[in-house]
Amino acid sequence: MFILCLLVSLISSIDVTAIAVSRSEYPLSQGAAHGPSTRLTIGNTVIGPDGFVRPATVVNGMFPGPLITAQKGDLFNIEVVNQLSDESMFLQTSVHWHGISQNRSNYADGTAFVTQCPITQNHSFLHTFTAQNQTGTFWYHSHFSSQYCDGLRGALIIYDPDDPLAHMYDVDDETTVISLADWYHVVSPKLLGVPSIADSMLINGLGRFVGGPPSALAVINVTPGKRYRLRLIQMSCQSDVKFSIDGHSLTVIEADGQPTEPLVVDQLQILAGQRYSVVLVADQSVGNYWIRGLPNTPGANYIGGVNSAILRYQGAPAVNPITIALPSTNPLQETNLHALGSPGVPGTPGYGNADIQLDLEVSVKAPDFQFYINGTTFGNTTLGNRTVPVLLQILSGARQATELLPAGSVYVLEPNKVVEVTIAMQSAIGGPHPIHLHGHAFDVVQSAGSSAFNYVNPVRRDVVSAGHPGQRTVIRFVTDNSGPWFLHCHIDWHLAAGFGVVFAESPADTPAYVDPVPAEWDRLCPIYDNQPNFTLPHMPNIQI
Repeated sequence: MFILCLLVSLISSIDVTAIAVSRSEYPLSQGAAHGPSTRLTIGNTVIGPDGFVRPATVVNGMFPGPLITAQKGDLFNIEVVNQLSDESMFLQTSVHWHGISQNRSNYADGTAFVTQCPITQNHSFLHTFTAQNQTGTFWYHSHFSSQYCDGLRGALIIYDPDDPLAHMYDVDDETTVISLADWYHVVSPKLLGVPSIADSMLINGLGRFVGGPPSALAVINVTPGKRYRLRLIQMSCQSDVKFSIDGHSLTVIEADGQPTEPLVVDQLQILAGQRYSVVLVADQSVGNYWIRGLPNTPGANYIGGVNSAILRYQGAPAVNPITIALPSTNPLQETNLHALGSPGVPGTPGYGNADIQLDLEVSVKAPDFQFYINGTTFGNTTLGNRTVPVLLQILSGARQATELLPAGSVYVLEPNKVVEVTIAMQSAIGGPHPIHLHGHAFDVVQSAGSSAFNYVNPVRRDVVSAGHPGQRTVIRFVTDNSGPWFLHCHIDWHLAAGFGVVFAESPADTPAYVDPVPAEWDRLCPIYDNQPNFTLPHMPNIQI
């Protein structure tokens, strides 16, 4: 009897959540990385990354999708194969290589209805491109309506053998890539046009939701004394995240594929689409430390291991950390980031001194809560938008803004000009709004919420916060990459509600600049146009 009571006492004293940490029902995607020549098969399966089982859109059966790696200067040959079959979600797809400038390969940008028609079921498209001199932390995701919210997203890293900051770290491999992704328990077509809050925040594809089971959490393993380059990729559809690691400072050395002067912080606010590389020094006592990714959802916390992962030192037991979240005393401020070896902002310093000044005023209008830029909403993006791709319009002879669709949403820019864009939030609720420009990195000469301008050494990146109503951001870039490039909010629900415009750079030069366009690209639109009209899932009366 005594032995039985002792067994019961021992069992009841075991930390159940500690047991959950070591489970592996849902595999991480940190296996063998794919090289720059690979195949991505887009399909459907049922997954439960936070313990709630639901159908998803995945890449090669995995969420997040497989890590793609390359070396500086490599040629990419990535075949995207559409094997989607679940009619509760979108059956067409396109894949965008976020942060890759696609210089002379606009057709490979993967943006549905801007640079290509979607890939239909049982068809494929081979994306061939070179990133030229680009290196750093990138990612890929669906660019068809809200599809990436259902799971089609993964990391893409281009390593630099001559990284000028390599002396700062010892380890930089597939084990130090960290994805942050909000997750919904409802398929994305049902959430279009409906205010929604993510059910969980996943770190490396694992997490927990409030009131859910103690499902497995991601573990990042480190060796005492070593220095790690952590590549943080914010793959969320909406949430921005405050990232930190208990007991450790982090040194920022990259923002969105652009090296930065090293900057020590203890917390980073990372918006959807943004990436940072930070150096972590494993200089604390051997043990387990909470990795924290707090989303900007009402009442978000860490109770029960939600919004968390684990940093585990070699030699530490496989149990939950007991570290405590302390208030940040040195959070990242974008205005403190400076491009490494920056040649300075292009053009004449001073606000209003660029060759081209663009003022984009963003508002939201009831009752449909569509987003408008300068009074125009971007097409019918909520329903997939059957507009002829802007690139195809240009290759077919359209050159002027008045000729290009969607009407009022295409801005024609002359070649080799310095462009200064002011993005002002008028009544654009739901911020801060992460603004992404395809085809370019840009200099952030004024950050949202700041009154200061920096034309000397600002941060250079491809996703910037435009802030909240009453705030603005100002960016500069040079029109040296002919083709149509999307500028849009990277909150996918906002893009689906019209928050975007297209910059058509020197359209008269585009046919020669992107020549030769692959024959496979030419076939995408005829195949798409010849399919029977399909119905948006869960909206049976709406034909698109």
